[in-house]
Amino acid sequence: MEKNNVDKEIKNQDTSNSNKKQEINLQFHWYALGFSTIYLGSWLIPGFIMWIYLQYLYVPFFLNIKNIIIIFTSLEGLIASISFPFIIMVCYLIHLFFVGLITKAWWNITKKISPVRDGIIPRNTPSKTLNIYHVRSFLIKYPKHAFNRGPFPWLITWLYNFVGTNKIGKGTVIEEQFGADKGVEIGENSYIGVNSGFSSHAVDGIFGNVAYFKIKVGDNVTTSALNCAGPGVEINDNSYLLPIAGATKNNVLKGDNYYFGAPLRKAFSRKVKKYLDITDEDLERAENLKKKRQNGEENE
Repeated sequence: MEKNNVDKEIKNQDTSNSNKKQEINLQFHWYALGFSTIYLGSWLIPGFIMWIYLQYLYVPFFLNIKNIIIIFTSLEGLIASISFPFIIMVCYLIHLFFVGLITKAWWNITKKISPVRDGIIPRNTPSKTLNIYHVRSFLIKYPKHAFNRGPFPWLITWLYNFVGTNKIGKGTVIEEQFGADKGVEIGENSYIGVNSGFSSHAVDGIFGNVAYFKIKVGDNVTTSALNCAGPGVEINDNSYLLPIAGATKNNVLKGDNYYFGAPLRKAFSRKVKKYLDITDEDLERAENLKKKRQNGEENE
């Protein structure tokens, strides 16, 4: 009888001390406020400029002109007709600038509330760090979409550096990606191929903790296409990732080599030839062709 009571007490203690899964604070009010200020606020000034242009130049001197000859013979008509595409482009660039500016303001506010740092974020316990983590993840989504899907996708590197979500070196080209919008540092003269996914955070299981660690990429690194890198991955200088190669969490690549597979591993000459379906005879023919071309250039 006494033993049963003791067992029951231990069981109750274990239950009370165990971590209970709790619902995440969705914070829809912060999402709505952040998106509305970024989207609507970024259109205020370019929208006003466009309204002035339409009201006082384009409509009266182009749309309201009944005789088409007057449009091309009057100075106002020529300016109205020629300047229209340039005004649209300028207004759109102003819109992108304010998208970055307002996002940067929000990003700095979140950093003051909870600084960005590497670590494990528990999801079964409500915390300020977890809440701000979700807010940051939401804030950067529209700016990234606006830049990638617009006519100036190469400005995405400016957005990341200006807002401070990522650090992108000079001469680095970033193609359209999924993820890779925060916690990524890339050196100079690197190329991040199409549909590569660099995720500085990962959820361990469906309801697991969030692992958040920076991804660091060195100089002269090339990821060809469909390459993935998990939290904490370091890719050192002069690395080349073959297509569909992926690095698991906290994987470190020494660089100065080719890498393939998932998880990533060095591609030795024999592996490269097998991967590319190249024989020794093919390499010999290529070398002979190279020598012939060099001899031909010297003779010229």
